[in-house]
Amino acid sequence: MRVVIKVGTSLIAPGGQIDANLLRGVVDQFDLSRNEYLIVTSGAIAAGMSGLGLGKRPNDVPCMQACAAVGQSKLMHTYERLFFGKKVVAQLLLSSDDFTSPIRYRNLQNALAELLNMGVVPIVNENDSVSVRELVGAFGDNDELSSLLATAVKADWLLLLTDVDGFYMPNRNKRRSKKPKLVRVVRKLTPALEAQCNGKSSLGRGGMISKLRAAKLASEAGVHVAIVNGRHPQGITLAMQGKTGTYFPPQDGKK
Repeated sequence: MRVVIKVGTSLIAPGGQIDANLLRGVVDQFDLSRNEYLIVTSGAIAAGMSGLGLGKRPNDVPCMQACAAVGQSKLMHTYERLFFGKKVVAQLLLSSDDFTSPIRYRNLQNALAELLNMGVVPIVNENDSVSVRELVGAFGDNDELSSLLATAVKADWLLLLTDVDGFYMPNRNKRRSKKPKLVRVVRKLTPALEAQCNGKSSLGRGGMISKLRAAKLASEAGVHVAIVNGRHPQGITLAMQGKTGTYFPPQDGKK
């Protein structure tokens, strides 16, 4: 089985520091003997902030580029340590052009196919240091990037790891608690569902709306998708069993 794991900034680098323990907990859930994994990692800018002594996320593009360049090396060093003795990892920094240009898209698919054939775990991120369009949210904190990647490699699963348990809707039942209700299955994304989303993290560029749209894109391509709490010690395992998170079934009849 081929699985794409997307890890958001709020998990990877809360406060600008890489949370290696959390990432270790994620990697420890991988069944490396049976499945192929690709990781879409956010957090380069946030991780670079600490290395450059910045207390808050910069607003100007050149400073964000510098943070991304510094933080990306810190991210890859972390992933190399986490997979040491288990798997070789490879870095791929992508931009939107890699998915819109037929030649570049084919080259990307060829490279990924060969890496997976060799048993390598691709670690994918936006090319924030050079392709500045991504810095203004072209990929929504890598949510859209992960769905495009899942489609490109014909993945079986896309798991969007975040810091909440899934997609919540307001509870309109006046007789019960007014706490938001976790939606377990979304069979079709509608404008009404999108309208329930607001807000995003202070360090990331995404939010629930970008995750919903990414899930729609991937599920329409035949991928099983789930929005999962990445802090759950068994979140990945349980999500693929339909026991946690919000699940988006494939829209092309794939089971």
